[in-house]
Amino acid sequence: MSSPMTGLPASATLGAPASPDAPPSRLALTGYAAAQLLLVIPAILFFVLTTVGGTLALFVIGIPFLLVSLPATRWLANLHRKMAGRILGTPIPPQYRPSPPGGPLVKLRSWATDPMTWRDQAWILLTLTIGFTLSFLVVILFLAIVTGMFWWYGAEPIMKARSMLDRSLLSYGTTEKLEQRVQVLTETRTETIDHSAAELRRIERDLHDGAQARLVALGMNLGMVQEMLEKDPKKANQILSEARSTTGAALGDLRSVVRGIHPPVLADRGLLGAVQALALDMAIPVHVTAKLDGRPPAPVESAVYFAVAECLANTGKHAAAEHAWVELEHSNGVLTTVVGDDGRGGADPGAGTGMRGVMRRLSAFDGTMSVSSPLRGPTLVTLEVPCVLAPAVKS
Repeated sequence: MSSPMTGLPASATLGAPASPDAPPSRLALTGYAAAQLLLVIPAILFFVLTTVGGTLALFVIGIPFLLVSLPATRWLANLHRKMAGRILGTPIPPQYRPSPPGGPLVKLRSWATDPMTWRDQAWILLTLTIGFTLSFLVVILFLAIVTGMFWWYGAEPIMKARSMLDRSLLSYGTTEKLEQRVQVLTETRTETIDHSAAELRRIERDLHDGAQARLVALGMNLGMVQEMLEKDPKKANQILSEARSTTGAALGDLRSVVRGIHPPVLADRGLLGAVQALALDMAIPVHVTAKLDGRPPAPVESAVYFAVAECLANTGKHAAAEHAWVELEHSNGVLTTVVGDDGRGGADPGAGTGMRGVMRRLSAFDGTMSVSSPLRGPTLVTLEVPCVLAPAVKS
């Protein structure tokens, strides 16, 4: 559940420093402690609603309670994630599973099977007991004049201890992360195998229906020529001319198949040159920029090339754009590609098989694809693939 209240109260109220990268001051830490004490009230309310809703869910009347309390609990937990991340100096992002499309019961089932939902409930019990005690201690030390020295030296370690407790339940541990990683690898491996099998079937079909059929016809024509050389040389020459045309068409079919596996322009000119070639074939101007100090591995190059080709094809077919652009950059071990256009927007990556194919290609390399396409544009498709560039060969 999204909410406009995704942050803390005004930072000036909490005494936060001007620089977002600087560690919180003691006054800021005390402000966080005070905010945590105030948030105990909604925490109690949400926990009671969830408990009552869970108890009455079997009788249906508890479902509305859960539809309110669970998203509200996530909002509350996200506030504490932001505070704990600020105090510890390391962001703690939400790690909830995405909610599937569907009605309330579908969403409720998704929330119930999400391990982070149950961690939220355990965290509320923690924040109502140990967490409350630690935050209360910081505020009391600040308010009591005779304990000023204890507050000066104790505020930071106490709030860090509180934040580490929050982080321990509001983010997955190492074992759970490894389990999730194994699950992701299993899913992507299955998708990659299915995609490879589909590609093999496509190549076999293209060869059978294209080059193979033409070569069979060529063999038959040559056999006819052999029989007619002495009887009707003129007719034999005509058939030879047809055989020559068939040979050219068969070569064209073979080139198309090879181009679908690994385009020659990609091998000859690298990713940047191949993308520039795609841009030249577009009916609208496409601006290509790159910051690459070398070449990605060939499989990654191929996957990104076909992903860009699919994105540009979608732009040409559906976007009604006047301009498009492609940006290639390698930074911190990740190859990032952004394909954008100034078209009508509203692109849905799940609506067609092309973009799903792009995601399957990238998932084989731990790559990701994200789409931002508001109505009236612009549309931005961001592809990220971890890889190491090979040094560029100087001629």
